[in-house]
Amino acid sequence: MTNYVLEFLGTLILILLGDGVCAATSLNKSKAQGAGWVVVAFGWGLAVMCGVFVAAPAGAHLNPAVSLACALNGTLAWVDFAGYVIAQMLGAICGACLVYAFYKDHYDATPDGDTKLGTFCTAPAIRNSWRNVFCEFVATWLLVFCVLAFGEGFNTPGVAAGHLGAFPVTFLIVAIGMSLGGATGYAINPARDLGPRIAHAILPIKAKRDSDWGYSWVPVVGPLAGAAFATLTYMLVF
Repeated sequence: MTNYVLEFLGTLILILLGDGVCAATSLNKSKAQGAGWVVVAFGWGLAVMCGVFVAAPAGAHLNPAVSLACALNGTLAWVDFAGYVIAQMLGAICGACLVYAFYKDHYDATPDGDTKLGTFCTAPAIRNSWRNVFCEFVATWLLVFCVLAFGEGFNTPGVAAGHLGAFPVTFLIVAIGMSLGGATGYAINPARDLGPRIAHAILPIKAKRDSDWGYSWVPVVGPLAGAAFATLTYMLVF
């Protein structure tokens, strides 16, 4: 149960800071409005770092794709897999709700429904479902393969830095965002996208649009498939 609580809290912090930087740079009358993609990429990287340090005793997955990879390679018992995913989803929903409460006045001051939705979940720059799945697949393959490689003995620091190595993972998230994030917004995490999308659907947001459920399967299928393939690649290489 402690592991589930830590995964919940770690994912909540991830979304609070990650969706928070999206809200800060997008919503009207925010002091950070227009700060740009570099700020968003670093914001998400630092959000992951904070979540990893909080949830380190539980493995700090914060992501059903990472949990799937760990179950496939035997470092997470399959009996615990569903509990991890549920904790991550609940943490993501609660984190997104906190972002809304924090920026409530700014949501009210922003008339554009697409902008509001974009602070919760991802959307493609060019809508091409299978290409979008491919982009999420590749980006998540890179994430999971590198995270697994970070854990190899030759990459392990002498002083512990969190279960998955919070500092290298931070810069990995920033690198993925800067290099591969432009196509889909780099969900690379089903909970990161689906949890806040659910929050958007249920919250009483002024003048909101629909939650774009037609796209919602892409940031779930792509990351899960990418994580499974990354695990296979890792096992073949290492």
